[in-house]
This record gives sequence, C-alpha cells and structure tokens, in this order.
Amino acid sequence: MDGMGRGIFDTPLVGMFNAGAERLIDAPVVGPLIRRSTVVIRYTGRRSGQTFQTPVSYRKSGEVIAIRVMTPDKKTWWRNFTGDGGPITLMNFDGADRTGHAVAERDERGRVTVTVTLDA
Repeated sequence: MDGMGRGIFDTPLVGMFNAGAERLIDAPVVGPLIRRSTVVIRYTGRRSGQTFQTPVSYRKSGEVIAIRVMTPDKKTWWRNFTGDGGPITLMNFDGADRTGHAVAERDERGRVTVTVTLDA
C-alpha cells in the first residue's frame, strides 16, 4: 500500500491490466490458448445497477464453472454473488456468450470460489 492507504488493487494499473487481458482473449493467435482458462464475465452490480465486465480465470466441469477469486479481500465484484447468488454472463465462452447463475462462497480458510451453473 502507498501512503494514501490505497493498495495496488485500487489503482488504474489494474484497469489497464484487465483491459489488456480482455484484448488478448480475443486475439487471433493467443486467444484460443488464453480462453482455455480465462473468460470475461459480465454482471450487474446489486446496489449500483451498473453493468460491469472483468476477466477471470476458471475451471470447467461439465456445465459448472468454478472461478477462484484471488485476493478476495482486495476485490468486490464477487460480493454480487453472495447469498442466493445472481445472474452472470460468460463472454465468448465456447464460441458464444453463455448465461448462468453464480454463487460465491468463502471457505474456512478465507478463500472465495464463485460457482457458475450455466443455463441450458
């Protein structure tokens, strides 16, 4: 953290990194490799009602997607999926935008996983 009490996850650097990651996902040569484990999610904020997008790493098992939130206490996006969870869109996932229902859970060690069940 710098002297202003802001950590690296609160800086414009993260926004630039995310924008770069989103461009790489769609790049002709490296995109298919990156899409094996990274996807851009789109969701609506519970309180703001605004639509957000962010790249995340995932693991797929059938129609269930597991997104492990790295440094969850430094991020807020996953909190939109606590409790009963909420709708989410995985952008250009398996060749198309896929919708689903996401639920975030924190384990006893403080790790957060967002589990997405894809719509049929």
